[in-house]
Amino acid sequence: MLKTKVKATGVNNLTDARYFAAREVEWLGLPLGAGMAGTLSVAAANTLKEWVDGVKIVGEFDFPTSEEMLEIHNSLGLDGVQAGMFTPVEELLPLNGINIIKQVVVSGEFSQQDIDEHLRQYAHCCHSFLLDFTRSAITWEGLKNDGPFSLDFIKSLAKRYKIILAIECMPGMFDELLEIIQPYGISLTGGAEEKVGYKSFDDLDGLLDALELNEY
Repeated sequence: MLKTKVKATGVNNLTDARYFAAREVEWLGLPLGAGMAGTLSVAAANTLKEWVDGVKIVGEFDFPTSEEMLEIHNSLGLDGVQAGMFTPVEELLPLNGINIIKQVVVSGEFSQQDIDEHLRQYAHCCHSFLLDFTRSAITWEGLKNDGPFSLDFIKSLAKRYKIILAIECMPGMFDELLEIIQPYGISLTGGAEEKVGYKSFDDLDGLLDALELNEY
């Protein structure tokens, strides 16, 4: 059992999918939007989906239309969708009843007020928000020391919204992150196979081992 919910992001191969499912993550995020890196066809996503159990499948989209998300969601029987940073709120309104994770790319270009207003604008139609610090190479250590936003601000967001954090963090610092921010969940990223059916999970093992709940 993990200490917090974990979303596996950008999963586009069966090796990653089976690994994350075995590690009991909450969500598997499959890139399904047109033009996304490593995007999967509906047929490939369906094949992958059939091989895993006990995990929620989320379709990831960068610049989607409501029609695209609805069609793929219904075709695959997804448990939710993730909409990219610049998806207009109008494209999410028709997805009534669908769990929506809204990506929010965090960088120094945005003020705390910008982020706060963005979340407030989408809160009525989104289940949760994925705060993505990785696109700006902001690490947990960097956020603590000289990040563009204060920890108190991020913590206040986590109190008001269901916040999934995507941020580079050393395994030994996860407990500190979880204690200070108390997020709804953490996002970890899959990667390409070294060859079909094989890849090393040493780095992910270290991260997920640190998130394991010690039951003894």
